Amino acid sequence: MSRSQESFNKKEVRNKKEKKRKEKEMKKQTRKDSDKGSFDDMIAYVDENGMITSTPPDPSLKKVINLEDIEISIPKSDPNQIIDPIRKGSVTFFNTSKGFGFIRDLETQESVFVHVNNLLEDIKEGNLVNYEVEMGQKGPTAVQVKLFKEPKPVAVPTVVPPTQNLPE
Repeated sequence: MSRSQESFNKKEVRNKKEKKRKEKEMKKQTRKDSDKGSFDDMIAYVDENGMITSTPPDPSLKKVINLEDIEISIPKSDPNQIIDPIRKGSVTFFNTSKGFGFIRDLETQESVFVHVNNLLEDIKEGNLVNYEVEMGQKGPTAVQVKLFKEPKPVAVPTVVPPTQNLPE
């Protein structure tokens, strides 16, 4: 008598695979049979406050918006506004050995690159400076940089009228 080529372990593995395949087929059939819902049940709506809801918005509350009123870009600047070309800023970093630094604009808080060739006077970190901005190779560059000097108040002499002797 010859022994069967199929061992107990092989039979066990084959039975487990068959059982798994049947379970998978049954799950597939139950999903197919159950009413999953319609497409309308899957739709979500956004209300006027930006909250997601399952109810559609009321058409009577709908607002009409002109496409021209929607601004997606940067607001256009006022052409009548005159920008002073001479800016005022504080030196945040300056390396004298390498010959460059950065100035923080006091109005816009932008950082502007400055090179030693564009200095009219020697500067150091923490100085208040006046400068003009030009576009350099990699962005805004400060030119004609000089130390900011507070205008000294000019004493205006007051004219005191002489006292007049009035007849009594």
